[in-house]
Amino acid sequence: MSDILKQKLWGIITRNSSGTEAEWLLQKSTSSPLELMTAFVAAPRFLAKKIIHTSEEERFGLSSEIAGFSVEGWSLVRLGRVWLLTQLDSSDRNEYVKNIETLFDTAEMNELVALYSALPVLSYPDQWLFKATDAVRSNMGFVFDAIALHNPYPEQYFSELAWNQLVLKTIFNDKPIHFIEGLDNRSNEKLAVTLSDFAHERWAAGRTVPAQVWRLVGKFMNNALLADMQHLFQSANENDRKAAALACKEANLASANYLLAKYTDLEKSVRSGEITWASLEP
Repeated sequence: MSDILKQKLWGIITRNSSGTEAEWLLQKSTSSPLELMTAFVAAPRFLAKKIIHTSEEERFGLSSEIAGFSVEGWSLVRLGRVWLLTQLDSSDRNEYVKNIETLFDTAEMNELVALYSALPVLSYPDQWLFKATDAVRSNMGFVFDAIALHNPYPEQYFSELAWNQLVLKTIFNDKPIHFIEGLDNRSNEKLAVTLSDFAHERWAAGRTVPAQVWRLVGKFMNNALLADMQHLFQSANENDRKAAALACKEANLASANYLLAKYTDLEKSVRSGEITWASLEP
């Protein structure tokens, strides 16, 4: 992790904390690893639980260091804990990994949230892959959100299988998939096919499918998915029809273009940019 990123995080902390809170963090930052780890656990006793807010310049600064990394909406405790982790000496890989593993093994829910939030800034990122994929299976909603939403780690390190499981669970849990970093970059054919199966199960049960789901199928359009688009175009839900139009526009299948052309107003709206996936975000 670069010193520049540490400085940017510290700048956000100082702007969102009192002098006493900042002083406590600075004091702990030069402590031994054991004291740093103790401070990580004790942070709620010394830091306010207030939600921090970042400026556009601060958000840009963080994402310029690590694409997709954001601390917007975190609590000061969460940010303070992540910053403390960046102060751990990582020169000895075995010692560093042992210390982080100890925190994982003994963590309560909010500590786990901070640890998973910190994955993009921890040293030896490959070391945490098992922990990260394990979090996808967590039944603790806040823990799942910490790895799945606004976290650039999965995009960079997850296998296709692990990535697909993350996206699917996000959908199953009715979470906003557009908060997944790298959602469009990591779209793939296997996921598109699975999403079609998921949609059919929902429809058979008389349930709806979030319109955003279809943003992941356009590039992989085939005859089976095209039949799904026909179903969407006939839906009474306006967002379903818009999603079908957007997916058909992105398809390289001629029959998808022919289908879209039947819906003149929708075709005009998606080609002009009036309708986008962003406009369908809840």
